Amino acid sequence: GKIYHFLGLQVGCITNSLDDYNRKKNYNYDVTYGTNSEFGFDYLRDNMKLSISDIVQRGHNFCIVDEVDSVLIDEARTPLIISGTTEDKTSKYLSVDKLIKQLNKTDFEIDEKDKNVMLTDKGTDSVEKIFSNAGILKNNNFYDPENMALVHHVNQALRANYLFAKDKDYMVKDNSVKIIDEHTGRILEGRRFSDGLHQALEAKEHVEILSENETLASITYQNYFRMYRRLSGMTGTAATEAEEFFDIYNLPIVSIPTHKPMIRKDWNDQIFRTEQEKNLAIVNKIIECHKEGQPILVGTTSVERSEIYSSMLKKKNIKHSVLNAKHHEKEAQIIADAGKLSTVTIATSMAGRGQDIKLGGKQIDKNDNSTLEEKNKVKELGGLFVIGSERHESRRIDNQLRGRAGRQGDQGNSIFYISLQDDLMRIFGSESIDT
Repeated sequence: GKIYHFLGLQVGCITNSLDDYNRKKNYNYDVTYGTNSEFGFDYLRDNMKLSISDIVQRGHNFCIVDEVDSVLIDEARTPLIISGTTEDKTSKYLSVDKLIKQLNKTDFEIDEKDKNVMLTDKGTDSVEKIFSNAGILKNNNFYDPENMALVHHVNQALRANYLFAKDKDYMVKDNSVKIIDEHTGRILEGRRFSDGLHQALEAKEHVEILSENETLASITYQNYFRMYRRLSGMTGTAATEAEEFFDIYNLPIVSIPTHKPMIRKDWNDQIFRTEQEKNLAIVNKIIECHKEGQPILVGTTSVERSEIYSSMLKKKNIKHSVLNAKHHEKEAQIIADAGKLSTVTIATSMAGRGQDIKLGGKQIDKNDNSTLEEKNKVKELGGLFVIGSERHESRRIDNQLRGRAGRQGDQGNSIFYISLQDDLMRIFGSESIDT
């Protein structure tokens, strides 16, 4: 803030703890900092105010978005919702979940690409039989108009039980279901799946089922940020989405050259027939680098997969750290040590965007030369070695992981290991692979 004050500008910051008076005060400063969710929810709350004098936000004039591709592309369609409680349907979710587990795999079809589960004709017959015997189905016809609410509950229970995976799409913590952000690997505190899906997951995991909510106000990030007269942003991975930025937001992309030449080595992808063969190759590569003392960062797509690699390394007696949504409390220390000699770090996307891994570790004492000496040793070994355990659906997330190595002109290496059984290959390339 010193530069702003030197220029005669007042700076405000919107945080979750501010009351309306202080929110309005901070919005009226020359420059206001805040998260995208705080800005979005303040807009929704303002639209529910009965008096203009109670509105906290000023006009939407100019906005600069940090990590703009994450906010305007990855989370573009994420709805911000203000809701109120509705009728308690806890018993319905529990009974439907119990009965839906009696179905066989031939009773439904899973569409992973569109994230949906559909009953087959045989499945409809099975549902009618199971639910009629339980006394829940009316008129012995699943699609009878009187059963429309039941159809909705069954569809969500199918998605919860057979499409959404624990420690990948969500995790159970403190007796509640927490959503895991597929782009960042972090827990989305306070967010819940809509339309009864979250309640269906709570029934599946046998935790407390919270009441379903009724939407009172809603807006997506895309629609919110398009209200600004002038919009801009910064990120290291926007070039691949240049067309989308221009078509949706009328924003051209300008690439700024790096301050220092990038000397990182990006090796060709290594492709394997099975996931088991790929995992063994990754572990062997980790052992090879570890023997030399080179620091290694292994990126995974889910909590579950990070724990699989952790288990494999434990069997090989390789000391390592795991960074995922379950162990986020140790994040700062794990990232600070990730660039040290012989350090092995297994992480979800949490170790990607915005993380600056210092070679030799983070220097705490400016007078301590040991960190600088260790940095030089790591450089001699080739810098941080980043291993991607599979390709993500978004190429930008792969680029963010790769970009943890070779920062600020340092040495670094990156490589991705792929198998024909990976989710991306199985879901999007299954037909071509089969032929």
